[in-house]
Parts: sequence; structure tokens; C-alpha cells
Amino acid sequence: MSDEQTTETTARPLLRVVRGNPDDAELAAVTAVVAAAASGEASAPDAPRRSRWSDPAARLRTPLRPGPGAWRASALPG
Repeated sequence: MSDEQTTETTARPLLRVVRGNPDDAELAAVTAVVAAAASGEASAPDAPRRSRWSDPAARLRTPLRPGPGAWRASALPG
């Protein structure tokens, strides 16, 4: 046996199916989701966290809803 074959046979799998019998398309979908989640976590700490005080979305107002009691609801946060 060559070195490549021994490392392939002794290496632990990254994913293991515990229950069920998924086909190739289902395994490919699960692998893509796990790979995307793993790459998203790696880039998240590098991104600076934005404070709620400086968030531009806080300047946007919720739409007004005219009707009975609307004047009371206008002072409440949406």
C-alpha cells in the first residue's frame, strides 16, 4: 500500500450518516450546507460589529397605519 492509500483508509470522515439511506443528491446538499456554514463562521469574526446606535436601519420609520387607536400606537416602538 502506498502512503496515499493508508491515509485515505485511516482518515476519519467529516460527515457520517447515522440513520437513513440518503442518495447522492441528498448527501451533496448536506455537504454544501455544512461547508457554507463552516465558511460563514470563519468570516464572521473578521467583520466589524455595528452598534445599534449607528445602524442606518434605525433611522427608517415603520409605516403609519391610520385607524381607531392609531394615535396611541404611533408612540409605541414598532
